[in-house]
Amino acid sequence: MAKRTIGIGIIGMGWMGMTHARAYQQIADRFHQSGLQPRLIICADDVEQRATEAKSRFGFKQATTDFRQVLNEKHVDVVNIAAPNDKHLEIVEAATAAGKHVFCEKPVGRNPAETKAVETAAQRAGVLTCVGYNYRWAPVVQHAQQLISEGKLGKLTHYRGRFFAGYASHPRTVLSWRFQKEIAGLGTLGDLLSHVIDMARFIAGDIACVVAQKETFIPERPLATTGSGTHFTHENSEGPVGPVTNEDYVGALARFENGARGTLEACRIITGPKCEMAFEVHGTNGALRWNFEQMNELEICLPTENGFADGYTRVLSGPEHPFHSHFNPGPGVGLGYDDLKTIEAYQFLKAVREGKQGSPGFREAAAVADVQAAIQTSWEHEQWMPVQK
Repeated sequence: MAKRTIGIGIIGMGWMGMTHARAYQQIADRFHQSGLQPRLIICADDVEQRATEAKSRFGFKQATTDFRQVLNEKHVDVVNIAAPNDKHLEIVEAATAAGKHVFCEKPVGRNPAETKAVETAAQRAGVLTCVGYNYRWAPVVQHAQQLISEGKLGKLTHYRGRFFAGYASHPRTVLSWRFQKEIAGLGTLGDLLSHVIDMARFIAGDIACVVAQKETFIPERPLATTGSGTHFTHENSEGPVGPVTNEDYVGALARFENGARGTLEACRIITGPKCEMAFEVHGTNGALRWNFEQMNELEICLPTENGFADGYTRVLSGPEHPFHSHFNPGPGVGLGYDDLKTIEAYQFLKAVREGKQGSPGFREAAAVADVQAAIQTSWEHEQWMPVQK
């Protein structure tokens, strides 16, 4: 296949921006038969040191503190947004107006209204989009979705989705932008439950209605140092603190359009789990369950020769599952988080080359936002709310 060079500009060079840079670098190797050749053209960050370090570390041609220079660079085909949430709408509107295809990390908006505005901007410009719902790219998750789409589980009856990440369980975890409503918008509903909702839709289908609750368990945190650390950083010395202005926990009951019943839950201050992005799905003929903390394992319960399901069987990720063989030829030789970002970046650049909108894009982000809006309304009225599309 003929090579296709695609110019990349990344805005926001914190942990996630660096993760994306590595992902683009991996594509020419991991998916060498595709002929795709990503080029890291320019990176931008408000903190000059981070921008210059990223330029040196990843080989960008240019670095800047002004994101608009990324949009004005003629060799940039794809704008990759990994900046804080309060910058997303402005950058997307400017990038799409410049005719650039856009990858944006979730949540693409600070709230459902901003997410809808982001989708509208992309549709108006006719550009291609992608959103960082990376957990759906795990090979065994792709396999699980295939089994469900083939009807192997029968009619779905139950779905339980959760993201328990205790990154903020320590009360001295610093007050990064993720804890501030003005910058992040939604808290756990945007940061973690967006993944849960997307996975639920990917695995079990559209959600019809929800009833939900929320809580902020740790009301204040130590102030963070601008330009350093992440939302995993602890400040052990005594110092000034600031208020947490969005939610630590979200829990919801859900009814799916296909009749299945379920739960959606996420928490950033929980003790015990570290990164338990997980789901369990049951149908009339079988069941599946997966947990990112054991990313390369899928538990499957399907009928045996006598026609009855008899407990779970553990299946290890292997070359027979989607994408696995691009990383290694061995069953049980596991992939990791960065590999999911590489798959995600490859899928987007493949869509750009073909000129076809892939999934998940801003349309899927807007569908997640519809569920988030219903959850917020349920908080206010303390009752079941329909998901309005």
